[in-house]
Amino acid sequence: MDRREERGRWLARHAHIQRRHDGEWNVPSKSNPGRNYIVRQKDDRFTCTCQDFETNGNICKHIHAVRTIILKAYGKNEVFEFKRPTYPQNWSAYNQSQTQEKEVFLKLLSDLCNSIEEPEQALGRPKVSTRDAVFASTLKVYTMFSLRRFMSDLRDAKDKNYVKKAWSFSAVSKYMRKESLTPVIQQLITLSSLPLKSVETSFAIDSSGFRTTRFSEYCKEKHETDQEHEWVKMHVCVGVKTNIITAVDVGRGASPDNPYFIPLTQKTLNNGFNIQEVSADKGYHASDNYSFIDSIGGTAYIPFKTNVSIKTTGRGFIWRKMFNYFTFNREEFLKHYHLRSNVEATFSMIKSKFTDLIRSKDETAQKNEALLKALCHNIVVLIHEINELGIPLNQ
Repeated sequence: MDRREERGRWLARHAHIQRRHDGEWNVPSKSNPGRNYIVRQKDDRFTCTCQDFETNGNICKHIHAVRTIILKAYGKNEVFEFKRPTYPQNWSAYNQSQTQEKEVFLKLLSDLCNSIEEPEQALGRPKVSTRDAVFASTLKVYTMFSLRRFMSDLRDAKDKNYVKKAWSFSAVSKYMRKESLTPVIQQLITLSSLPLKSVETSFAIDSSGFRTTRFSEYCKEKHETDQEHEWVKMHVCVGVKTNIITAVDVGRGASPDNPYFIPLTQKTLNNGFNIQEVSADKGYHASDNYSFIDSIGGTAYIPFKTNVSIKTTGRGFIWRKMFNYFTFNREEFLKHYHLRSNVEATFSMIKSKFTDLIRSKDETAQKNEALLKALCHNIVVLIHEINELGIPLNQ
């Protein structure tokens, strides 16, 4: 029994829960006296007007309370058993993607690196090729090895003619600290998403933190607690069908989310994607965000905070239109909004496959390493979609 179910049973025993004539249930709020939430049942599915259900889609304590009462009244669980949706898996495409991933990864990465313009060098000792440096840096992040243990993979790549020379680990480390690498990785992330332009029309925006190996003394000095890791925060725009990252930026751990909304969407639009709808959580709640998405022909599904009212001044027509939609068509609004869970799935994919740890010590290298994780993720997604959707490799 989880905490929500335990609290729901407490509400069923102690709260005054009323069943309305239209089949809805009024469940009092435990934390806000005088406030009621409405639980509705349609077939075998329950919905609730509380923030926990609307934001996260969880079976909240209010639903558990109503289910407990129904179980007690009817004496059987079939009346309200929640059926979790299932999604079929194309196991043939999945198996092919997994068994051939590294081989295809190297080929796709090589093709992406071949698009990099190489600066000419007339004099001096030969420098690390930009293409080779980007290939090596990306492959290092993909393998998740340290720079020294990664050298055998780089030598194998050299034997397969993916790089011209197996440079030393110190040369790769030095290149990852260069600020000039950042826009190159950004461009490769864009290129890796373009084959899915015809597939993605709905997008989700969010951010997530990645811990570094550096520690912050703030908590220790101010609160006399243990040291905590410093973090970098990755802000992404993701296609909700394939989890492909169409735009990405990396800031410090304390960077706010809202300022990244329009730049990420604008970059996705500039890359040629047809944006029909964008979903994001309440951290991106701003009238400018609604207006921008409307100006490009799309719809922004961003839930409103509980303290917001239609009487709030200084808001535009689109903001008021979406507020009314959110208020009077809540269930339909949430169907679009809950597509946002795909961006959380994207971060889960990145962290489970490439970990949430940034090994680099230098601040610029930390940003580049986080971007390389996003690039590796995109290539892996593209490998799966090649088998799932039949996208040719030469696109």
